[in-house]
Amino acid sequence: MTVVEAVELIAVGFAAGLVSVLVSLASLVSYPALLGMGLMPVAANVTNTVALIFTGVGAAAGSRQELAGTRRTVLRLGALAAVGGAIGAVLLLVAPASTFQVVVPFLIGGASVFLLAQPTLTRRWQHTSDAGKAWRTGLLGTLLFASAVYAGYFGAAGGILILAIISAMYPEWSPQRANAVKSVTSMCANGAAAIGFAFYGPVHWAFVVPLALGFLLGGRVGPVVARRLPSNSLRVIAAGCGIALAVKFAV
Repeated sequence: MTVVEAVELIAVGFAAGLVSVLVSLASLVSYPALLGMGLMPVAANVTNTVALIFTGVGAAAGSRQELAGTRRTVLRLGALAAVGGAIGAVLLLVAPASTFQVVVPFLIGGASVFLLAQPTLTRRWQHTSDAGKAWRTGLLGTLLFASAVYAGYFGAAGGILILAIISAMYPEWSPQRANAVKSVTSMCANGAAAIGFAFYGPVHWAFVVPLALGFLLGGRVGPVVARRLPSNSLRVIAAGCGIALAVKFAV
């Protein structure tokens, strides 16, 4: 790898890290860049996943204000996501990611619409019975686990799925707090997947280092930008980008 290519990857990582924090679509920036540099699809996927951990590290460092008081919740969600991410990594290593591409537009589009409708759904859920709330919590936990499996397996817009579910699980949170917890939860899913990829996957470490540095910097700056956005705009922008990506995958 040349110095110019390394600098390009740092810039790509910074942009992707920023995009990850703001609209949960880091791979939309970084994955095509890796393909453009000559990596095969699976190699680009696993290399991207390993480097992507550092977006979560940067976002966690920059989101201490939003993460205050959420330690137990983050640990619980992170553990669930880590198990799901590990399972997703195993699936990727034994089956091609192309087997999942058929349902990707529906997953991303559905999660984006769900994110847009979240305030309306929250008002309706406030009037449900305790049994209904327990059922909803169990369902959302299952969906979070499934989303973590998806993030470890294919990954494209996995953050949108996780953000939509966390926003529904904790409707009293601001979009900035839900986004911060999403970043850490996604990091756990990616981290567990990355461990498997590091031992058994075709990771290109020369690409990981500069990309990870860019991810770290972009992830650190992202929360600062997110705080300056009106609360609802962050949710609407993320959902809008998700719908656009779903349409792109569908056609």
